[in-house]
Amino acid sequence: MDNQTQKQSVHKILAHSYAMHFGLFIFGVVLDVVFGLKVFTNSVLVSLGIILLVFGSILIPWAQYTSHRLKKENITKETFCHGPYCYTRTPTNFGLLFVTLGFGLIINAFFVMVFSLVSFVFAKFVFLKKEEQLLVLKYGAPYLEYKKSVHF
Repeated sequence: MDNQTQKQSVHKILAHSYAMHFGLFIFGVVLDVVFGLKVFTNSVLVSLGIILLVFGSILIPWAQYTSHRLKKENITKETFCHGPYCYTRTPTNFGLLFVTLGFGLIINAFFVMVFSLVSFVFAKFVFLKKEEQLLVLKYGAPYLEYKKSVHF
């Protein structure tokens, strides 16, 4: 597989992952409007929701900016460890979780919170697993070393 095909494949997998997040979020909103299940009565969780929403809203563009600046030559393990990628291999996925879960907490929406977690787990074990397989093919040993040092 050549580099252009791999790049398109990784972007296609990520696009499907993000679309799935969005679709399940909308589905959760619709179910919450229809059924109106409330999870909590404690307003402290609204504050947690705001913190998650703000943190996720910062994490997503930070991750995107960092990934676009990845140097393409002389790849080493350290090449991958910049910005949020030093802490997690999937910062955008975590950002989407924080944004949608935070929103669900703010509006006390049961289905939004449930589908936020479902989409995160599904993306992690289906879409992102495929993405990492392509990255191993593309970058080889340096990416495998990076995976060993950054576990999430």
